[in-house]
Amino acid sequence: MTEREECPSCPRCRAGICKIHRPVVGRREIAVFGVSGILLLSGILVNYLTPYPLAGTALLLAAAAISGYDVLRAGFFALIRLRFSIAVLITIAAAGAFLTGNPAEGATVLYLYAVAEFMEEYAAGRAERSIASLLDIAPQTARVRRDDGEVTVPVDDVGVGETVIARPGDTIPLDGVVAAGGSSVDQAAITGESVPVAKEVGDGVYAGTRNVDGYLEVRVTKPERESTIARVAALVAEAQAHTSPTEAFIERFSRYYTPAVILGAALLVVVPPLAFGVPFLEAFYRALVLLVIACPCALAISTPVSMVSGITTAAHNGVLIKGRDSLEAVGLARVVVFDKTGTLTAGRLEVDNVIGFGIPEAEVLAVAVSLESRSGHPIAEAIRRRAEEEGAVLQDVEEFVSIAGRGVRGQIGGAAYVLGNVALFADGDTPAWRADYDRLESEGKTVVLAGTASGVLGLIALSDVVKKDAKKTVAALRARGIRTVMLTGDNERVGGAVARRIGIDECHAGLLPEDKVTMVERLMDRYGLVVMVGDGVNDAPALARANVGVAMGAIGSDVAIEAADIVVMEDDISRVAYLVALSEKTVSVVRQNVIAALVVKLGIAGLAVLGLVTLWMAVAFGDMGLSLAVIANALRIGRPDSGS
Repeated sequence: MTEREECPSCPRCRAGICKIHRPVVGRREIAVFGVSGILLLSGILVNYLTPYPLAGTALLLAAAAISGYDVLRAGFFALIRLRFSIAVLITIAAAGAFLTGNPAEGATVLYLYAVAEFMEEYAAGRAERSIASLLDIAPQTARVRRDDGEVTVPVDDVGVGETVIARPGDTIPLDGVVAAGGSSVDQAAITGESVPVAKEVGDGVYAGTRNVDGYLEVRVTKPERESTIARVAALVAEAQAHTSPTEAFIERFSRYYTPAVILGAALLVVVPPLAFGVPFLEAFYRALVLLVIACPCALAISTPVSMVSGITTAAHNGVLIKGRDSLEAVGLARVVVFDKTGTLTAGRLEVDNVIGFGIPEAEVLAVAVSLESRSGHPIAEAIRRRAEEEGAVLQDVEEFVSIAGRGVRGQIGGAAYVLGNVALFADGDTPAWRADYDRLESEGKTVVLAGTASGVLGLIALSDVVKKDAKKTVAALRARGIRTVMLTGDNERVGGAVARRIGIDECHAGLLPEDKVTMVERLMDRYGLVVMVGDGVNDAPALARANVGVAMGAIGSDVAIEAADIVVMEDDISRVAYLVALSEKTVSVVRQNVIAALVVKLGIAGLAVLGLVTLWMAVAFGDMGLSLAVIANALRIGRPDSGS
C-alpha cells in the first residue's frame, strides 16, 4: 500500500484524514538528508582544504542536486510558466551562487532550505496527527454479546442496536446507551472533564471514554463512522479549510511580494554598479542574498501552524472549534453575550426559602406539596423535590381545583387551602407577609403564597439554579477586559437579580427569540465582534446571527455540532473562559510570529543590500532559523497550560 492509499481498517482513513497515516520521517527523507549532508560536508572540506577545488565543486553539485531536487524541479517549471514562487527564488539564488564561483554557498542554500521545508511539513503533520489521535483513543475492537455468548469483533462490524460490554478499565468502543450495569466513566478525552461521571441505565456513553470501576452493557446507537469522536475529528480536520482574516491577508500579500522581491533584486544588480561603482559580481551576489532572505516561508506558516495548534488543543479539552476564522474572532472579541436559561443557569427551579407566619415552615411545605401533588408545573416539581429532602408528609387533597394563571385550591383535612400568586389573596392595608414578599421578589425569586381564605400562612421562594462556575467564569472574562452581557426572556426583576449575583455587566430582559437577534445586532454595531454563548434551544437564531456562536453541552447533539461555530462538548460554563484564554493566546502567538518574521527579514535584507550577509547566513538565520522559531512558538500553544 502506498502512503496515498486508504486503509479500510484505519479509523483515520474513515474520517477522511488518511493523508497523515504515514511515518513522521520516511526513509526517503532520511536518505536524502544523510547522503546530501555527507556530500555537502565533504565538498566544503575538499574545496577549501585541498588543492582539488574542482573535485570539491563536483561533490557540492551532487549535494545540491540530491537535497534540492524537489525545489529545483518546482522552480524550473514555475519559471517556465512565469509563476514566481518561493521555489523560483531559491533556484535563482542557488544557480547564481554556482555561476559566481560560490558553490559551497549554493549547495548550502539548497540543503538548508530542504531542511526548513521538512520542518514545516513536520509541524503541519504534528498538528494533523493530533487530530488523528482523537480517533486513536477509541479501540478498534469491541466485545459484543451475540448468541448468548461474548465475541470480539472489529468496531466497524458492530451494528446499531447490538450490545457491547465494557469492564472496569476498558475504553468504550462505540456511542450508545447503558442497558445494564453502572459505573463511573472518564469522559476527559471528549469533554475535558477532570472528574469521572456516574453512568446508570438509560444514560448515554461515548466512544473513546473509559469505564473506571464498574460493569457496563451498552446498546449501540451509532455506527463507528458516525460516533461522536469520529465526527469531532472529521470536523476539526475540515476546520483547517476555513482560513482566518490574518491568513487571507498574508496570502494576498504573498501574491505581490515575490514579484516585487525579484524586481528589487534586479534593481540591486543594476543600480549600485551604475550609480556607486560597485563591482557587478558583488552587486549580483548581494541580489542573490536578497532573493534568499526575502523568501516568505516563515511569514506564510506563521498563522496556519498557530491556528491548527490552537484548534487541536481545544478539541483535546472538550471544545470543538470549526474554523480558524472563529478561533481568531473569539481572540479579538471584547464582548461575550450569554443566554440566561440553560447557559448561566441550569434551567431548573429550586426552592430557596420557606417562611411561615404563625405556623412551622415544615407545615407550610407540607400544605404546598400536597396541593401540588397533581401538577406537572416546574414550580410543583421544585416543591416536591424540596419536600422529599425535608421529609414532608404528603396529605390527601379533596375538591382539587386548578385556577388558570393563579394557582391551585383544595381541601386538606376538612380545611380549604390555596397556593399560588398574590392575586389569590386579599391585599389589606399592609399585610404581615408583604415585606418578606417584596424582599424575595427584589432578589429575582419567584414567590408563591400558601394560605386559607382568611389569610397567608407562608411563602415559598424559588429561583433558577445558577451554575456553580458561572460567577467565576464571568470574573475571569472581566479580568481579561471582556464585557459580559446577558439576554433573557425573564422579567427585568428576575433577570437583573441573576445578573447582579453572577457579576454580569449588562442585562437585557423580557426578550423573545427574535428580540435576542435584534439585541445581538445592536451589540455588534456598538462593540464590533460579538461572541454569543447559548444552549441552542430558544437562542438558536441569536447564536447564528452573532459573529461566533458557541453551543454549550452539545455532546451527542448532531444539530448543535453541525450548526454552531464552536461547540463546548460538556455543559461546563468554565470552558468558555478556557476558550477565550486559548483564543487570545493563539492570536497573540500569530502576531508574535508575523512581527518576528517581518522584523528579522527586513533587518537581514538591509544587511544584505550593504553586503554584510552571506548566502548561507541568509538561509540559516533568515529562513530556516526563523521558520524553526515560528514553528516552535506556534507549537507551545498545545502545552497543557495553554488557555490558562
